[in-house]
Amino acid sequence: MSDVFIGLMSGTSLDGVDGVAVSFSDNGVRILADASMAFPADFKAELLALNTPGANELHRGALAGNAIAEAYALVVASLKGQLAAQGIAPTHVRAIGAHGQTVRHQPRLATAAGTTVGYTLQLINPSLLAERTGIDVVADLRNRDVAAGGQGAPLVPAFHQHVFGQAGNTVSVLNVGGIANLSVLPGDSHQPMLGFDCGPGNVLLDAWCQKHTGAVFDADGRWAAGGRCQPELLRLLLDEPFFALTPPKSTGRDLFNSDWLQHKLTSMPDLRAQDVQATLTELTASSCATAINCYASKSEVVIFCGGGAFNHYLLQRLQALLSHVTVQSSEAYGLPPLQVEAAAFAWLARQTIERRPGNLPSVTGAAGPRILGAIYPA
Repeated sequence: MSDVFIGLMSGTSLDGVDGVAVSFSDNGVRILADASMAFPADFKAELLALNTPGANELHRGALAGNAIAEAYALVVASLKGQLAAQGIAPTHVRAIGAHGQTVRHQPRLATAAGTTVGYTLQLINPSLLAERTGIDVVADLRNRDVAAGGQGAPLVPAFHQHVFGQAGNTVSVLNVGGIANLSVLPGDSHQPMLGFDCGPGNVLLDAWCQKHTGAVFDADGRWAAGGRCQPELLRLLLDEPFFALTPPKSTGRDLFNSDWLQHKLTSMPDLRAQDVQATLTELTASSCATAINCYASKSEVVIFCGGGAFNHYLLQRLQALLSHVTVQSSEAYGLPPLQVEAAAFAWLARQTIERRPGNLPSVTGAAGPRILGAIYPA
């Protein structure tokens, strides 16, 4: 059979590891196995702490990278078991594409002389992952794009084109994880693809929900649905300069975090927590809808994926703001919402192994196509 690739993803939401084993063809992608594992609460807290400068963070970051590799290895073991049940031996798995856990994202740094190349940091010990799994690992998939002057994100639009692109029709793919990002796939192959981060996805929603209800996320958006959006707060939130930037652009917890939200709330201290949740949901929906209206006005369909696809209230608000398009789950196109990003990193691993570029300069702003990542042999 054709080579199998494994993709592993742990996103900004910090909810755990998603993994898939896939095979690729000219007709698209076939999911052979999938597995996931939640992060323990204390490890999630440590990752959150590492997103803020503090004492001894280099040591703690190295240990966290080891722990993430161990978690990834457990997911790979589950995938191996599912593949074995289908008669697919581990030797058929050509490589693992391992994203790692982003704890810093500063691709462009301001200096007295202007801007310069920055960095993006994903915690993972790929050598340990290769040791534990016995499979070649492709990791550090973002920094080569940053080195070439790009944002290092998003990297998934080329994969979106591979599986969701439609000749003659412009399609938008909206991934709402911790951060929301948009891919615009033109129906004309001669037109450049576009992709960028829209702003916060679930990152603020989850943090606010956990702080005020104890739940790690707002299931189905029910808590937000019982609140009322506060227009003045929404205006303050949307006043963040990031929203006015033109692509290429990317963001993360470096900007959109609990401290950012608390600063915005200082002038409105008496709001009900549930109304703040409703307003944060509107922030995600409205920033995504604005991005689609500005850069994907020709799209008749928006394919929705990521954890946000299970927030029914968010989907309702997005559809209400995009009455001229159809918002559909990626499930309708053969890929469940929580498997899309992991499958993308399997695809990126294949690109690296076959020495093909994985980035799109029209998306990231890099100086040109680049082969991404580093290979850690088993």
